[in-house]
Amino acid sequence: MGMQTSQEPRARRRRGAARARARVMAEINVTPFVDVMLVLLIIFMVAAPLLTVGVPVELPETAAEALPVDTEEPLAITLTADGRILIQTTETPEDELVSRLRAIAGERRSDRIYLRADGAIPYARVAQVMGALNAAGFRNIGLVTDTGGPRLDGGPVGNGG
Repeated sequence: MGMQTSQEPRARRRRGAARARARVMAEINVTPFVDVMLVLLIIFMVAAPLLTVGVPVELPETAAEALPVDTEEPLAITLTADGRILIQTTETPEDELVSRLRAIAGERRSDRIYLRADGAIPYARVAQVMGALNAAGFRNIGLVTDTGGPRLDGGPVGNGG
């Protein structure tokens, strides 16, 4: 009998150790989640600048502040240095500009439109296109420029002032 009692605790210890090793781990390993989130962050940081309107235009620089942002996607008209007119990124013949803009104006809630004109375009040409925008029903025309241009009030050049 003495032998049996000495073996019972040893068998119990083995079963207890097996149970301790077989327990389910209740913690979540977050390292893979963090890795995936960092990769997604990098992808979005690289892709975000590519989502802007991609017509190359040398905008003039002014000291004007940016306009407030609408909830509706802004409509942009671009005048390139070589004389082309684009609605967003679609080239449009000059004689079809007003009719296409009237069709677009009927579908939009806002009458705001952005005019992006290359700095080499003569002012008379920009004024003609602005007249066409007005004739098409767009009364709220924003001229798109780059910031950091000269100020006429004698203040420092750029935004510092």
